[in-house]
Amino acid sequence: MTPPPPSAEDPIRALVRASHQLPAHRLGTVVTEEARRLGMLDAVVHLADYAQHELIPVAGDGVPERPPLTIDGSVAGRAFRRVAPVRSTPHGGPGSLWLPLLDGAERIGVLELVLPAEPPPDLEDDARTFASLVAELVVTRDAYSDVFSRLRRRRELSLAAEMQWEQLPPLTYASDRVVVTGALEPTYDIGGDTFDYAVNGHLVDLLVLDAVGHGLPAALLSTAAVGAYRHARRRALDLAAIAAAVDAVVAGQFTGSRFATAAIARLDLETGVLRWVNCGHPDPLLVRDGVLLHPPACRPARPLGLLAAAPEVCEVHLRPGDRVLLYTDGVVEARSPGGEFFGEERLADLVVRAELGAEPPPETMRRLMGSVMEHQAGQLQDDATIVMVEWRTGSEGQLRL
Repeated sequence: MTPPPPSAEDPIRALVRASHQLPAHRLGTVVTEEARRLGMLDAVVHLADYAQHELIPVAGDGVPERPPLTIDGSVAGRAFRRVAPVRSTPHGGPGSLWLPLLDGAERIGVLELVLPAEPPPDLEDDARTFASLVAELVVTRDAYSDVFSRLRRRRELSLAAEMQWEQLPPLTYASDRVVVTGALEPTYDIGGDTFDYAVNGHLVDLLVLDAVGHGLPAALLSTAAVGAYRHARRRALDLAAIAAAVDAVVAGQFTGSRFATAAIARLDLETGVLRWVNCGHPDPLLVRDGVLLHPPACRPARPLGLLAAAPEVCEVHLRPGDRVLLYTDGVVEARSPGGEFFGEERLADLVVRAELGAEPPPETMRRLMGSVMEHQAGQLQDDATIVMVEWRTGSEGQLRL
């Protein structure tokens, strides 16, 4: 196929102009049209499924048909895993350029650009800009439509999981000083586990929460707790006051033995001081120079909903390059069919090996959760959630296109 002659209007500007009234179901069509005007033979948008196992093509008029691609085991998956452009040159056909689609630092999919026989010298720079714009369009169109949410699910989400996914922040955030990335399982049936974060100036606020129970009752408690957490956080309360505010909501709205354990933390990006309150939750873990460390002992408070007194505020000074892990007990207490716990040491070892392999932080989380699922032969007995915070590790640069 010969690409059409270049248009008088720059395709990237044309795509921006079209975006203001672009419905989600037309995205694949318009991206392909503008990519051809950019000099490509074809273009296909592939979105990652909820579990990040596959890359699913976005259909459209004139869009070449493509099957779903595995993230582990395909060229497209390599671009997704590495967060970097990858070229493929199959025998007897035009090559392709695969570019990760990033919402900030969050991986949402991959853009496939089928290259002409003689690509222009500045092709990759233009392609990166084009891919960045396509990613933004996916995110903004997704806010108005169910098209991409339906596409990304490979099986039906439970109602509890639907609620949890809707309240989650982006799974990954990165700046020049910090990376925050999280993961949770079971993807399609998650109930009471969740996490949240916010970056406000030099402060990073973090929450990892485990609501008692399973399914919809746990999701309702979790949703109320996260709402109360955000309300208190946005009032600029200190950590103990935030915990008290969430406790009041859980105790006031849920009767009986309903509660949630939580780690509520705040990292100062200028000093590296991490403070947290532990409400019946596992303590954070610290990985420093490839070694698992436990922060100084800190007396845990009772869970949220049962809090009897102000929780003690714990503190540790991070060093540049440190990684902090906040997680629910479903991670380390995941049990193999033979009864062996996943454990803290295995968790830290996976993080260290990922660091040595120069894996981007979100790929570390994806693989780590894959290991937890594999350890339990694909059947979790409890929800499992983990958030990794990296302070000045140098990996921030891996999450830019």
